[in-house]
Amino acid sequence: MLTLERFEEASKIVKEVTLETKLMYSDFLSEQTGNKVYLKPENMQFTGAYKVRGSYYKISTLSEEEREKGLITASAGNHAQGVAYAAKCFGVKSTIVMPTTTPLIKVNRTKGYGAEVILYGDVYDESCQKAYELAEEHGYTFIHPFDDLAVATGQGTIAMEIFKELPLVEYILVPVGGGGLAAGVSVLAKLLNPKIKVIGVEPAGANCMQASLEAGKIVTLPCVSTIADGTAVKTPGEKIFPYIRENLDDIITVEDDELIVTFLDMVENHKIVVENSGLLAVAALRHLPVENKRVVSILSGGNMDVITMSSVVQQGLIMRDRVFTVSMLLPDKPGELYKVSGIIAKANPDIYDYDIPQSLRDLHASGDYGRWSALIDGRRTVPVCFLADNQTTGGNSGSPVLNARGELIGINFDRTWRSTMSDIEFDPELCRNIAVDIRYVLTVIDRIGGAGRLIDEMTIR
Repeated sequence: MLTLERFEEASKIVKEVTLETKLMYSDFLSEQTGNKVYLKPENMQFTGAYKVRGSYYKISTLSEEEREKGLITASAGNHAQGVAYAAKCFGVKSTIVMPTTTPLIKVNRTKGYGAEVILYGDVYDESCQKAYELAEEHGYTFIHPFDDLAVATGQGTIAMEIFKELPLVEYILVPVGGGGLAAGVSVLAKLLNPKIKVIGVEPAGANCMQASLEAGKIVTLPCVSTIADGTAVKTPGEKIFPYIRENLDDIITVEDDELIVTFLDMVENHKIVVENSGLLAVAALRHLPVENKRVVSILSGGNMDVITMSSVVQQGLIMRDRVFTVSMLLPDKPGELYKVSGIIAKANPDIYDYDIPQSLRDLHASGDYGRWSALIDGRRTVPVCFLADNQTTGGNSGSPVLNARGELIGINFDRTWRSTMSDIEFDPELCRNIAVDIRYVLTVIDRIGGAGRLIDEMTIR
């Protein structure tokens, strides 16, 4: 059972391998949300995540014989490192089965702690099944990443530290994958203060706990889709589910797009790196329907490879309208690129790259400028780009252009059709799945003719 005595015991034991992660008050998030927001930075642990707490405490409860058999687990990365590091501390062998989608940094660091790593399956559940098979075949002792009461007890020691620093805490936001962290934190928090609210946060594309709570029983999702790889779980833990149902006050789900911009906020305003799963409790702050409350968001981990980091930053900049790409066709005569660069220079941007595709060079040289299209989004912004000729796009001037999936990607123009962009009426419903989402407006097309279109002005929203 999850008891206060066990939590107190675990709190002493995990100090042997954990770093002190003091609460950080966030002026930025407090101002954004209207609450007094504190961050519990478990991403600063030696292994980069809170998981070492549960792993180490669980292994400490095993007999010498169970340890000597060798340990095995399945994990998307953070529990893997926790078990590998704890096994190294106890001087025993560990084998870790990880999904093939696990970030490289987590794989390499797990190997660095001396573990044997086996990559198998696309998601945790498939890796877990493989680990069970290997445990039975070789006699290994299995350390479950979340559906184990000893593991959940170790994870719950986070709540003990939160209360010691902030006794009057009113809300705790905790990421949820399989439920081990949420079970430990919610149970201990309620033991220390029955009036506290503990809110679980899941990715919208992997909300197995929310689905299970709504159904009143364990539910397995048919599939999961999220950039939060550490919480990409199809089935929550069966052993810890009753504790979750009794002690967790609510579940908030967060879309991947929210995680992307939250990563950018954390890097720019707090100068710390938090992985996508660890960002769940931060992104959820904007969904919390309260004000003037003392809120703690648990940053569960920070193990993120630089390639993923770069991609998330780039996507975040695009979503915040700070980076965009635009294509245009220019008349083949001196001075035209100079005109465009002058327009761009007025906005004082940074230009990362430019290119003239060979296909457009060839088409430009032929003198056949063909047709134009305006790519649009649901807010009627109108970036301008060049499309192929009549035979490729089909349709009359002013008619919609659809891609292979039947999604609207533009409006046809030809050299004889004269209009300003404001003359065009777009159906927002048709524009919801636009292939290119550039929230910048190129306006005032001077003329349509044999020499193409000249762009006289660029307005940036």
